[in-house]
Amino acid sequence: MRLYALCDQELLDTRGLSLEDFVKKAKDNNAEIIQYRNKSADTAFIKIQLIKIRKIFDGFLIVNDAYELIEFCDGVHLGQEDLIKIDKDIFTAVKIIRKVISSDKILGISTHNEEEVLQANEMDLNYIGLGAYRNTQTKDVPKILGSSLDLIAAKSKHFVGAIGSVKMDDEFQNVTYHVIGSGLLK
Repeated sequence: MRLYALCDQELLDTRGLSLEDFVKKAKDNNAEIIQYRNKSADTAFIKIQLIKIRKIFDGFLIVNDAYELIEFCDGVHLGQEDLIKIDKDIFTAVKIIRKVISSDKILGISTHNEEEVLQANEMDLNYIGLGAYRNTQTKDVPKILGSSLDLIAAKSKHFVGAIGSVKMDDEFQNVTYHVIGSGLLK
């Protein structure tokens, strides 16, 4: 299993944990990637958090949404809704983001079904997040993929991170990364 640790600021705040606590847990579990997600802070705060993570974590650092901060990390992750905010055509949105962050940075997007995975195959991406595998407390999930996640992942030409209440001991055949956030904190 390869670990992609999802560091959600709201979750840290709710549980009274520091960023450093989360990064230590991620490192203790051999995380290769940390994605920092903060849906409510301003850019200045997110920048400070990215710099803190960079000082204590030498793996890949991804920022959720805040592509304007790409110089402080290795890549950006965007959801389907975030792509549409950039351009109504998600293919055009990905092309725009790729130009902004350049080809030497990591670009990933969220996908939720086979159709979105097949669309992603036509995009200049490094990976996709696919899910939700299970129901999650951090987001409203309209559809749970369950065991079909692995079958859908097989259709991706990109690395796949399983998302949505994924656990350390979950087993997949066609998934590159287990994307785990709150599960690391148990």
